Amino acid sequence: MRKVVLIFGLLAGTIVSIFLFVSTALMKEGTINFDNGEIVGYATMIIALSMIFFGIKSYRDNYQNGAITFGKGFQVGILITLVASLMYALSWETYYQTQPDDQPSFMDKYVEHSINKMRDDGASETEIKLATQEMENMAELYKNPLIRFGFTLVEILPVGLLITLISAGLLRKRAFLPA
Repeated sequence: MRKVVLIFGLLAGTIVSIFLFVSTALMKEGTINFDNGEIVGYATMIIALSMIFFGIKSYRDNYQNGAITFGKGFQVGILITLVASLMYALSWETYYQTQPDDQPSFMDKYVEHSINKMRDDGASETEIKLATQEMENMAELYKNPLIRFGFTLVEILPVGLLITLISAGLLRKRAFLPA
């Protein structure tokens, strides 16, 4: 199982990490922005984490004689998710730490964008002031690398969990895509 988990986890992690660096470059040039970046980000996570399905299928077909229980499929899938998620969080941390100090951080840009969007949407000054305080508190927390790492894991882990549940459920059926 270790070989399958490492191969498919590293593959998924590599894909999602490459997309992370590409999308941040596209954000700098203006192709992707905060409004569509979340959709692009989660779509790339789904694409990369499709390796969970292929990893469970590979394990079922090559090591389990074409049959796998939901529990074993879940175990393989969640381990692939963990490997990919750790790579994603490490990639984000690498990106975040290598940004020039003389430019606003990602979080500063995000806070500014969110407040401007609230103004454009007609939010009251009281709502804007409250949201600004909450975002500034979050930005302060985000300066801590452990908290930032945790936030980054929370972005990708639920996606991997969902794909793991679906994949383990589908692949437990021997007739579903037999070897």
